[in-house]
Amino acid sequence: MDTAYRYDGSLEGFFCCIFAIYVNKEPPACFQTADDPQPTLFPVRWVDTDAAQAQRILNSLVKRSVQAKELVVKGFLTCAPDREMMLYRFIRALYDEGPGLLRRLSDDAVYPLSKAVRHLEGEVQLLRGFVRFSEFDGVLAGEIRPKNRVLPLLRPHFCARMREETFLLYDRTHLEGLFYQAGQWRILPMEDFQMAAPDGRELQFRRLWRKFYDTVAIEARLNPKLRMTHMPKRYWDTMTEFQEDTAVLPEG
Repeated sequence: MDTAYRYDGSLEGFFCCIFAIYVNKEPPACFQTADDPQPTLFPVRWVDTDAAQAQRILNSLVKRSVQAKELVVKGFLTCAPDREMMLYRFIRALYDEGPGLLRRLSDDAVYPLSKAVRHLEGEVQLLRGFVRFSEFDGVLAGEIRPKNRVLPLLRPHFCARMREETFLLYDRTHLEGLFYQAGQWRILPMEDFQMAAPDGRELQFRRLWRKFYDTVAIEARLNPKLRMTHMPKRYWDTMTEFQEDTAVLPEG
């Protein structure tokens, strides 16, 4: 009988759902997280996260194809609708057909996942250049509002380039933050986070950056449509060059 699988929302928990599907021979009607349990007419099976079970599924993916494993891991970070069902269909097809599946890019089990991962990777590439950090009492902090859960993929880039710094990068969409200090990093959930008001020194740096941005622009070659193609407008609210002083001045 088709079953609604409910789990803790982690990748390891999802792998345990895959394990339970094959052990119990109950195909999934849907997947639900503990934080977002949807009403359903199907019987619900709660799946505990078990590290050993999750590792067995991960090993089974690697055994068939390292590329397939990477697709699944990245696919779990995407904002694709029905993400878990998309991943389940891919994993089931991979188990049935082997690594040759990856050569059939238009296959119904492959194409949606590949498309979602390309969207994720494109957003990561953009944010590597669009993230703006500000200084607060010796700590660098920045905010992003991505569609996909990008922090795990942005982490190597910023930790390598800012290895001597202490910084926080906050994801407004997924309410989590990447913390880095003295060579150590963690990605942690953050509810109701508010960035501190910048002090006078930070405000001056922001004004200098905006002045530089405005100065290097060539007025005769301004092309708003082209700019929005390379720098989508939905990223502007976290980019210093698009903020006015009234938007960053501390209250009072």
